[in-house]
Amino acid sequence: MFTPKYPAPDTAPPPLNTPVVRLIPEDEGRASAALAPSAQPQMPGPPARRTVQLTPASVVTIAAGGTAVALVVGTVLVSMLLAVAITAVSVAVCAVVLRSLLNNHR
Repeated sequence: MFTPKYPAPDTAPPPLNTPVVRLIPEDEGRASAALAPSAQPQMPGPPARRTVQLTPASVVTIAAGGTAVALVVGTVLVSMLLAVAITAVSVAVCAVVLRSLLNNHR
């Protein structure tokens, strides 16, 4: 039940642009791998990923941007909370006024 289940090994043939490996014996009795040129033209690989280098100015810019975002989000949340509080107070005042009107009517 707790044993891992591994996927089946890949049985796809290798891509056509991979080099063919041949073993060529050396004079010393060791074998070294030499790459035979492929008949297919070599396809370019994926582009190299660039590294991000942070300078002190970019760190300050990122920190200032994060601070600005936090202030804007905080302002929006506080204003929404204030709107809810004002609405609740106005509903409570309306309820008190209606109750007093209904009690005075009787």
